[in-house]
Amino acid sequence: MQTISAQDIVDTVREGLVVLDSNLAVASANRSFYAMFGVTPEDTIGRRIYDLGDGQWDAPGLRVLLEQILPEQQAVEAFEVDHTFPHVGRRIIHLNARKVYRIGNHVEHVLMTFYDVTDVREGQLKAARVAKVMQTIVDTMRDPLVILDSDLIITTASRNFIRIFGDAEADVLGRRIEDLKQGQWDITPLQQLLARVVPDEAPFEDFLVEDDFPGLGHRVFKLNARKIHVPGNHVTQLLLAFEDVTEAVAADRYRDMMAVELAHRVKNSLSVISSFVAFEMRRAAEPCLQGYQAMRTRINAVASLYDVIAQSNAFGPVDVQTYLNGIAQSIRSSLVDPDGAIAISIDADPLVISADYAVPVGLLLNELATNAIKYAFPDGKGRIMLGFRQREGGLILSVEDNGVGLEAALIREDSTGMGTRFVDAFVRQIGGTLARASGPTGTTITVRLPASILG
Repeated sequence: MQTISAQDIVDTVREGLVVLDSNLAVASANRSFYAMFGVTPEDTIGRRIYDLGDGQWDAPGLRVLLEQILPEQQAVEAFEVDHTFPHVGRRIIHLNARKVYRIGNHVEHVLMTFYDVTDVREGQLKAARVAKVMQTIVDTMRDPLVILDSDLIITTASRNFIRIFGDAEADVLGRRIEDLKQGQWDITPLQQLLARVVPDEAPFEDFLVEDDFPGLGHRVFKLNARKIHVPGNHVTQLLLAFEDVTEAVAADRYRDMMAVELAHRVKNSLSVISSFVAFEMRRAAEPCLQGYQAMRTRINAVASLYDVIAQSNAFGPVDVQTYLNGIAQSIRSSLVDPDGAIAISIDADPLVISADYAVPVGLLLNELATNAIKYAFPDGKGRIMLGFRQREGGLILSVEDNGVGLEAALIREDSTGMGTRFVDAFVRQIGGTLARASGPTGTTITVRLPASILG
């Protein structure tokens, strides 16, 4: 069996290693040392450490370490040498030295190890340069910004953030966002969102925080967060930006208030007009009553829209279910005999439509339902279903009744066809297509509408 020598062992060590005798001459070295510095055993063994290479180890600091400090201590660590070595170029080397005794005697030797930290140092320098550039960019941003580490600790903050939310960097850096002195960011939903940004790849935008801030007064901030990777740094971080939207929110609220006021006024004006029409109906001749009644129903349908708008924000999207209920109620109050037996029900998906399309959609439903009430139930009894559903990339508006059917309805003496012409016009205005299905047990009018009308 072959005996393993001490040299065999040290040759397996990854780091460069030499053993110096009491005169600081190289007694032995391993393969890693020769490869690290591009030298041979002939260039190394028996020579003093200061005479190796081009004298790179003949540094005052290393002489102090080996000749003054090490004799008084057992070991010294992390002496750094930055040098351009022959054959291998620039290297940054960490030296560690320790006193050792050869087995079997008491002769003191020095064991030195050499760690090449060039890549580490260059990565750190690159990261420092990137951090400096990032800090410069962050400081030029008008909106306050912070960078958080994976534990949500603030590692970087813009000047504007420190100016607005802290008295100095010490008040901000190294602290969690919820621990800042104002306490405005100590919000559970915000902490839950922040905790998911990095691990779950879940950026978020437009998280609103409204509060009274010391020195600022009442403010509304919009928060946006996303994960970032810093070049030269394997740590994933989180960028959190704060946008002061106080004035914009105030303007929106003022606009909403004015919109609600305008909607109320429009609705009231339409109600007045409807009342005038109702007054004229009392003294109008019988042939004119049907026209007046149709006019009043259409006016009430538009008024119902503005009643819904008055409950929403700034003529924003209109809730379909609420709107259809309003139209149904208007039809009941103006066309259906309170003592009659015509029921109107709603079957609508939870959708919203753009306010720009709400009027023609409402008038279309009103016309279809009005036609059903006028012509489908000669005996004054029946059921009407107003539907609005999302299907196959589009929308389906429907009016179903269980009346006598289109053929019987169209031959009635009081059928003028005016409502049908209105229906066709509204369908064209919205960009839809209309289909009719009818039989002795009822009629279904189906209008396919583009999904683009959704709010």
